[in-house]
Amino acid sequence: MSNKTPAIPPGEALPIHALITPTEQGIASRVLARTAGGHVTLFAFDAGQELSEHTAPFDALVMVLEGTLTLTIGGTTVRATTGTIVRMPANVPHAVEAPEAARMLLVMLRDGQEA
Repeated sequence: MSNKTPAIPPGEALPIHALITPTEQGIASRVLARTAGGHVTLFAFDAGQELSEHTAPFDALVMVLEGTLTLTIGGTTVRATTGTIVRMPANVPHAVEAPEAARMLLVMLRDGQEA
């Protein structure tokens, strides 16, 4: 497995808060696992930060671990709060806004034909 960012060690229970340090007035991210089938990335958003609209060639799952996020998926706004999960379909424009400090886990699911 080729990986520029070290993945988390196997077989350990790790506290989420220890895996990423939020950035004041910014967005921090850390890849936790990466395979040919996709990857898992932890994000920490400071209040007021956003990821501008973009597309990805594969489905993604956003799991809100803490705080609130406003997702815009194909022009539809979705409010996601702690403990919720949202699927963003492949090739559909999406954006993420954090009206308050938030953490999310992003799971990218590559189709076997795209890997």
